[in-house]
Amino acid sequence: MGLSSAGIGSGLPIENIITQLMSFEQRPLTLLDQKVAGFQAKLSAMGTLKSAFDTFKTAAQGLADISKFQALSTTVGDAAVATATAGTSAAVGSYALEVSQLAQAQKLASSGQASAATQIGGGTISFDLGTISGGSFDSATGKYTNASFSSSGAAARTVTIDPSNSSLAGIRDAINKAGVGVTAAIVNDGSATPYRLVLTETATGKASSMKISVAGDTGTLGSLLNHDPAGAQAMTETVKAQNAEFKLDGLAISSATNNAADVIDGVTLNLAKTNVGSPTTVAVARDTKTVAESVGKFVSAYNAINKTLNDLSAYNPITKKGGALNGDSTVRSMQTQLRSLLGSPVANGGTGFTMLSDIGVTVKAGVMAVDDARLQKAIASNFNDIAGLFAATGKPSDSLLAFTGATANTQPGQYAVKITQPATQGSFSAGIAPAPEIDATNNKFDVTLNGVTATITLEPRVYATAAEFAAELESKINGAAPFSAAGSKVSITESGGNLSIASNRYGASSGVDIGGTGAVLFTSPTPIAGLNVAGEIGGVPATGSGRTLTAAAGSPAEGLALLVDGAAGNRGTVSYAKGYASQFEQLASTLLDTAKGPLASRTEGINASIKRLADNRVHMEDRLAATEKRLRAQYSSLDATISRMNSTSSYLAQQLTALSNMTI
Repeated sequence: MGLSSAGIGSGLPIENIITQLMSFEQRPLTLLDQKVAGFQAKLSAMGTLKSAFDTFKTAAQGLADISKFQALSTTVGDAAVATATAGTSAAVGSYALEVSQLAQAQKLASSGQASAATQIGGGTISFDLGTISGGSFDSATGKYTNASFSSSGAAARTVTIDPSNSSLAGIRDAINKAGVGVTAAIVNDGSATPYRLVLTETATGKASSMKISVAGDTGTLGSLLNHDPAGAQAMTETVKAQNAEFKLDGLAISSATNNAADVIDGVTLNLAKTNVGSPTTVAVARDTKTVAESVGKFVSAYNAINKTLNDLSAYNPITKKGGALNGDSTVRSMQTQLRSLLGSPVANGGTGFTMLSDIGVTVKAGVMAVDDARLQKAIASNFNDIAGLFAATGKPSDSLLAFTGATANTQPGQYAVKITQPATQGSFSAGIAPAPEIDATNNKFDVTLNGVTATITLEPRVYATAAEFAAELESKINGAAPFSAAGSKVSITESGGNLSIASNRYGASSGVDIGGTGAVLFTSPTPIAGLNVAGEIGGVPATGSGRTLTAAAGSPAEGLALLVDGAAGNRGTVSYAKGYASQFEQLASTLLDTAKGPLASRTEGINASIKRLADNRVHMEDRLAATEKRLRAQYSSLDATISRMNSTSSYLAQQLTALSNMTI
């Protein structure tokens, strides 16, 4: 077969003709690609806008937190005596502090041993904490005489000693490993029997004195460690457990730790040194610097998102080019919503500020700025109302009501609060004998506390008083692992032969009940379930859970939550306000909603357009391929026809030439 090429037969520039014709046919494809590029630019711009709103939302979230505007600073005149920190509930003020005694932990030392490696004996060591009172203490012997020991009711802590760890060194290691709140060390005093076990209680305070008992002694462990401040004392006390004692504005105060929290409401004092006769000053002041910085962050966050919106939607009349989202309705809507929020006063329940301009924050040509002088004047004259201008705030008129939260559906306003049923704690009451006796037939108590059940076992003994039995039972219940894991505790009181056991929780989930063999000790046992708080917010019945009362769905106050203390009755009002930062956070969350937010919807629409154009491109390319094929077929046929005509023409020309040369 011979080779052929379009146009060879006819001499026509067929390839050039087809190329030019296809170039014309491909113009719609070029326009389509330009549209795709435009949509890709919009998609990238939407990503930039989403990222900018994410940053704006984060900034608004921080400013919507009321604590940002409630920061307080503390100073102590003599920092060597104490340091102080203040929470948001603290009040501004100045106090005179005089420390006479620091809290310290008790230390006990055993009798000396000739070797730290000699086996002593095994058994179970129990550590109980309590307060030593009465009697006298001999500092030379480290012993108490005629003293009494009252258990604090905390859980008894145990350490098991067996042949593998029954030396003095082994006992030390076992105690330290057990994590019972007691540290052990061996001290060499240089005597003939120099090795002494020193035990230090990690908790400070006079209620943290140790009572140590050994059960199941297989040697001389008991004679080494048994220590009852009210009885036989094998160990000597080298450091007394004591509270911190100090005066605040002349008021005598005792604290179990040197970290004294809420002695001043909302303030924690960290005592470090005594200063008897030289009181120092503790000052609590408003942290106006943090407030000013918070306002500045809000302004920066707004300007950043506003600039992003302007840059993406801008149009340059000189270059006649616009931003990727120029003319985009979604961007225009976002700008309108931002400006609308800024132009609307905050419905703040009667506080002093309703507009940003009230504190010196203004907007000119779309740019927000701060007049520092006016801001400082507002902080100085009406500090408490600045938070309501930015954050979501709730202000109850009753001091025993505390605002704990709200939702996006909570509408600003002032709502009346009525309590019809205060929350109560679950409890158990029963009669008890004056000197309860525990033996193997009645030593197990099946305790159900706040929905969790555990079996408590008491050691066989006769209790001197019902109060002593109550303290032991409380200690065992609170020390039970299932209750500790659930954060549940009880407090047990005894008065006149009546035992009262109260849960630490409030509400319908709170309850105490006791069964088991030990229940025979009780007369007229009566479990009483806890009750949820009940009442109304804004005149509409609200939902109670424990001590928290939450406004009902569908009501204007929906989602507004209050922590309620105090009695039933009309309890004043709560004013709820959504400040600018809170509103901007809610707006940003709405715009960024991945399910139905405008950014997600617009992005989805752009992606759909890009996909549609991609599908159109495939169809267009198929049509262009068919068009080129048709043109090639047509021009190939034309080429062949012209070639045949040229051949015929040449033949006729040859024949005519031949005829003209014939001799007639």
